[in-house]
Amino acid sequence: MIVLGLESTCDETACAIVKDGKEILANVVYSQIDVHTRYGGVFPELACRRHIDALIPVIQAALDQAGLTSNAIDLIAVSKGPGLIGALLIGLNAAKALSFAWNIPYIGINHVEAHLYAAMMLQEELFFPALGLVVSGGHTFMVKIDGVGSYQMIGTTLDDAVGEAFDKVAALLGLPYPGGPAVEALAKQGDPTRYPFKAGSVKGKPWDFSFSGLKTNVLYTLKGPNADKHAPLQVPEEDKAHIAASFQETALNDLVTKARLAAQEYGCKAIYVGGGVSQNQRLRDLFSEKEKNLSVYFPTKELSVDNAAMIAGLGYTCFLQRKEGDALDLEPQTRIPL
Repeated sequence: MIVLGLESTCDETACAIVKDGKEILANVVYSQIDVHTRYGGVFPELACRRHIDALIPVIQAALDQAGLTSNAIDLIAVSKGPGLIGALLIGLNAAKALSFAWNIPYIGINHVEAHLYAAMMLQEELFFPALGLVVSGGHTFMVKIDGVGSYQMIGTTLDDAVGEAFDKVAALLGLPYPGGPAVEALAKQGDPTRYPFKAGSVKGKPWDFSFSGLKTNVLYTLKGPNADKHAPLQVPEEDKAHIAASFQETALNDLVTKARLAAQEYGCKAIYVGGGVSQNQRLRDLFSEKEKNLSVYFPTKELSVDNAAMIAGLGYTCFLQRKEGDALDLEPQTRIPL
C-alpha cells in the first residue's frame, strides 16, 4: 500500500510517501525557522500563511522524489492534531480535497502518537510491552505501549515540555531559536557539574515531570534572585557554557532516570523515544551509559523532527486496524489524549 502523508501541526509543512508503513519513498519537509527566529518562537498567523504557500509545492516535490503520480497513491494520512488550529485546518482540508479528487480514503493521525511510531518505524522487530517517551517542544510524557495504538499513560509534564524549557533557557542565555540545538552546542564547552541545579519532582506522582522550577533556577543563577528575564547578567559571560551544560545534564538525567525506573516498574521489554529532543546526543549517551538491561530505540534524525513520513507510516498501520478511512466531517483537535 502506498500512503501519502501530510504534516502541518506547527511550523513545518511536510509531505512524504511511504510503502507498507516502513519503506520511505519520499520525505519532503519545508521548514519555517527563518521566519520565526526573529520572534524567538512560532508566530501562528505567519505559520499558517506559509503552510498555504508551501503545501502544494511539497506535495508535488514528494511525488517527484518518489517518481510517482497521484494514480499510485492508495491512502492519504494527515495530522489531525494536536497542534495550532489554523495550521491543522490547512493540512486536514488539503487531505480531504485530495481524497475526494483522487477517490481514495484518508485517515487522520495523532501527531504525538506518530512521534512514538517514528522510533519503531524502521525497526525489524518490535518488543512489547514497551515504554514510550515523547520529548518535544510541545509534549513530554511517558506511556506503556502494549502495541501500536494501545497506550497507558504513565506520567506527563505539569508545566513546560522539555523542548520548551530548552527554548526558554536558550532565550535567557541570549541564544537563537530554536533553543535545543543551541543549548546543546554551548553545553559541549561547559562543565555540567559547575552549577547544582535540581530537577522538579511531583509529590505522589513519581513519573511526572516539572521543568518550570529548573528554568527559574537558571534565571536566578544568571540574573540574581527576584530578577526578571530582562535584567542584566550577574555572572561572567564565560559561565554561560557551564550553566547550559548544568541545565542540560539536569533535565536530561531526569528524563532518563524516570524512564528507566518506569520501564522496570511496568515490566517493559524496550524503550522507544520520539520527538525533536530525541536528537540530542547527550540524551542518547545518557541512555547508553545508564540503561544496560533494555534496548533503547531512537528515530533517525529525519524522523525526529516534525515530518510526514511518520504520519504516513502510522496511517498505514491505523488503516489496517480500522479497515476504513475517516469521514469528510472529521474536525482537527488542538489537544488529543493518547
